[in-house]
Amino acid sequence: MTTPQTDSQEKTRGKAGLVSILGEHQPATAQTLQDDELLKKLHDILEPNRLLDIKTNLSVNQGELLTTDMVGLVLHNKDYEPVNLLCMPPNGKPKDYVVTDPFETAAFIIGTMDSAHERIAVNSIADAVELSYLLLGEPVTILASRDEWSFNDMVKHFSQDAPVTVMTTLDIKDKVTKPLIGSNVRAIITSDRTVLEHLEYGNLTYQSILALDDTKIIDLKTVAWPTPEPLSSDPSKPTRYPIEAWPPILRKPIEAIAYYTQVPLAMAGQAVLGAIAHIGQAHIDAPMGSEHKPTSLIIITEGESGTGKTQVMGLSHFKIDQHEKQLYSNYLSDVSSWENNLLSLKGKDRAAFLDENPKPPNPVTMFDDATIEPLIDRFVDGEMYNASLSTDEAGQFFNGHTMKSDTAGSALGAITKLYSSGVAGRTRSQKNAYANPRTKAYDVRMTFLLQGQRVVLEKALTDPLMSGQGFLARAMIACPEDLRGKRVWNDPKRRNDRPHDNPCLIDYWSRCQSLLDPLPANLPNDSTGAPSRIKMQWASNEALQAFEDGMQAIENRQASGQVLEYLKAYASRMAENATRIASLMAFFDGRKTVTTDDIKRAFMLVEYSTTERLRYLDAMPTGEQNDSEKLSNWLVDKAKGKTPHKLGRTYISNNAPSPMRKNTKLLQNELDKLEAAGHIKQELEGRMKVISINPKLYK
Repeated sequence: MTTPQTDSQEKTRGKAGLVSILGEHQPATAQTLQDDELLKKLHDILEPNRLLDIKTNLSVNQGELLTTDMVGLVLHNKDYEPVNLLCMPPNGKPKDYVVTDPFETAAFIIGTMDSAHERIAVNSIADAVELSYLLLGEPVTILASRDEWSFNDMVKHFSQDAPVTVMTTLDIKDKVTKPLIGSNVRAIITSDRTVLEHLEYGNLTYQSILALDDTKIIDLKTVAWPTPEPLSSDPSKPTRYPIEAWPPILRKPIEAIAYYTQVPLAMAGQAVLGAIAHIGQAHIDAPMGSEHKPTSLIIITEGESGTGKTQVMGLSHFKIDQHEKQLYSNYLSDVSSWENNLLSLKGKDRAAFLDENPKPPNPVTMFDDATIEPLIDRFVDGEMYNASLSTDEAGQFFNGHTMKSDTAGSALGAITKLYSSGVAGRTRSQKNAYANPRTKAYDVRMTFLLQGQRVVLEKALTDPLMSGQGFLARAMIACPEDLRGKRVWNDPKRRNDRPHDNPCLIDYWSRCQSLLDPLPANLPNDSTGAPSRIKMQWASNEALQAFEDGMQAIENRQASGQVLEYLKAYASRMAENATRIASLMAFFDGRKTVTTDDIKRAFMLVEYSTTERLRYLDAMPTGEQNDSEKLSNWLVDKAKGKTPHKLGRTYISNNAPSPMRKNTKLLQNELDKLEAAGHIKQELEGRMKVISINPKLYK
């Protein structure tokens, strides 16, 4: 095996920050690495500048990294540009490392990126080193992900330019291959031993392992079509959660939370959505036409007792809870000091002190069992401007006194007013009818994150008052699969895998912490005391057009005979929720503008919520097909006699059933749905767009 050429490296240097780091540290020496067998082996087969002797803590975008006396491994992308640095302590445990950019896709590469070489991907540096020694002299290149979490992204990234080989065994085949189906990946599947074990203990060559009778080699790009998913709204079947709607900076933490708590992705996604809404509502407003709207959200998630709701909240809101705890501790100290000062004063001095030093307000903004009235009192009294009602026991909200009494209508009206305009009001003080002249609060924000059991939510989601007052019309709803009975508790790997060691969650929490601290742009307004929030803007005309196109598609689906005909109140809020979510995504990424990508991702989440809402409402006349079903059945019929089953995109556009015919945007929206459901694949043959139909639809 040959090593990458230094001149090739020099031609393709990556990001300026990394280049600066690489230039500031000397190559690691054999003497430095003599006590670490793994790193010493690497040193023997790599050119000197691939391993660095890190003598200081590195300062990068996410702050200072504790890297002193570590060894830096340079990571490259598919173009062989150095884009990341993995730092390992000599003789450290596999988890003991840091990376300069947790979201950059890259690999540690052993071998040359020659197109004639087979690219073999592994999920650990240790396996890469052993494999490289055992395959020395073979025309192969080893690609190692920095950890198993980034393995799939790394493989997909490098497979864009050339096939990538992955290795697995029969017992874990599905775990390895399923996430990579459709990618330009070749899977080598051995029966009992891994390829690495065969090479180490079986005295076999690589080629002889491939030739074994029980070795299977599968091309994942052309693997069998998936089983098509139903297109109709089936109340008994949860909608597939579009995890791909989230950008990597949030998708990876959601996937990690779902993994550690063993809950559906939808439950983890809703919780993270609630967390970023709680944080973001204090700092930004979302563009909507000629004005801006709050970025508060109403989020409702179904989950039975024991499904992991509490654990999910513990991880998604970890830094928020810590922040609230610290604020409350400071508040108790301030109140104690205030009371001690008051006790030492009498008469006029006491009155002057009270006039100049009002009692410190309670800074808590996260509530789990409060009714809406006292929260509105705190808004009106100026004690807070941002709050969240977040609970994993939604019954406390829906079945509480407020929602069961004759004041339920006014309470729901107050909530919808808070959501739409950020205005809270009361007709009198709750403590004394004449004690407080304040009756209104402007520019306040309230997010609701409600998780509860079906017996509670089913009644609420079909309650005419909840729908009529507009509360449900504004909600992001998820009713995911119950995973109880399918979870694994006796896996040693899970037992030793801690969420607080996970780099994706650590980076997510770090970002949450930085955004929870007051921002310079959010200093109180001198005249009213209300915060001055950033008015998010569209990044381009294309982004605005994407938003308006999404809004128009929703409008069209409210027409007579369309899927949203009987859900107009909900449909009219879909676009507004989309711009709120897109703004929160951009804000979490450190931007003040909303891109086309942001709004398209947000609409995917809104579409998911809409489908879930339809499961709780007879919104489709019995027996009538929705647009997706109409188009799928038409495609199957028209391609029936063709081998393979394909149709030209232009032919489909001109002949598809109404209302998709010659409606490019609506047709594309439906084709995307069919592809996500496994009914079709949208492909290019030369310059011609074709639609391939799943052959399983003909059985």
